[in-house]
Amino acid sequence: MAAKYLAQIIILGGQVVGRAFAKAVRQEIQASQQAAKQRGGGQAGAKTAAANSLAGMTLEEAQKILNLSKLDAAEIEKSYQHLFEVNDKAKGGSFYLQSKVVRAKERIDSELKMAQEAEGRKLASETQKTETKDTSQT
Repeated sequence: MAAKYLAQIIILGGQVVGRAFAKAVRQEIQASQQAAKQRGGGQAGAKTAAANSLAGMTLEEAQKILNLSKLDAAEIEKSYQHLFEVNDKAKGGSFYLQSKVVRAKERIDSELKMAQEAEGRKLASETQKTETKDTSQT
């Protein structure tokens, strides 16, 4: 009789653990898909992922560190200079925080560089299309 109850408890416990595991797997898949959508697809997503791993932080994290709401070059430089000076070790600041500020600036600069390169490629492509169109009309 006791063996019967013990077997039922083991089976019920296994079902509970199995359901919990399945739910955790589904949540992980959804989180993975969401992260992929945020990174973007294709080559742009790969470049963003490479920049994230190189700098050790995401663009959003870098913006939070520098307290930026938008990517404006003047605002970035102003915030960077202020935070870098405030965290100067000679003035009693934190070298760790100063390093985070530098890494955040590097991450944002890499993002701006990628955006400029993409814009340059887009303009070159549009110019080439216009030239091809003009040549075919003559």
